[in-house]
Amino acid sequence: MGSNSTKQHWEGIYQTKDTAREASWYQNIPKTSIDLILSTGTDKNADIIDIGGGDSVLVDELSELGFKNISVLDISAKALQKAKTRIGKNEKSVIWIESDVLEFDTESRFDIWHDRATFHFLTKEEDIANYVEIAGKFIKPSGYLIISTFSTNGPKKCSGLEITQYSEDSIKKTFRKDFRHIKSFEEIHTTPFNTKQNFLFNLFKRK
Repeated sequence: MGSNSTKQHWEGIYQTKDTAREASWYQNIPKTSIDLILSTGTDKNADIIDIGGGDSVLVDELSELGFKNISVLDISAKALQKAKTRIGKNEKSVIWIESDVLEFDTESRFDIWHDRATFHFLTKEEDIANYVEIAGKFIKPSGYLIISTFSTNGPKKCSGLEITQYSEDSIKKTFRKDFRHIKSFEEIHTTPFNTKQNFLFNLFKRK
């Protein structure tokens, strides 16, 4: 799926779903992501980017915790607009980036790169390699990569798209060039429809 068709797919998803609560990935509170971010010990001035953040409430929770430099990247303009509307007057304190992550370019560098949404949708080897290179480029030395994918016990499709499943071993091999693996663990996500999805959460540190 090319960049334009990928964008059209996700714009359609966010157009037809009235709220994030209708999406399988919705979390009322993204506790595990927050716990992993806090576990890095970075201060409240840390530069954090949420890749494929859509209208996730992670940005709300981080703002409430006092983090000041938050960016949200998503391919869908509709998703970002929903998040801006929900956050209201605080939306101007967030940097909103409408982009395919594989085409993302910036002068900024990040202390924490968080992705619970995008990486496992990459199925071509060249796209996966491109993502790894981009993350390595934009994460600061000694910065952190927090990445969550569907595990080998998880679904093989999501939102009508093929995905790539990962084990701890395969995710370590994928990012081994620029990142030191800290930990991985599986967690079951219960969707708003009461189905179960197995996720693999991973924490890496930039070499």
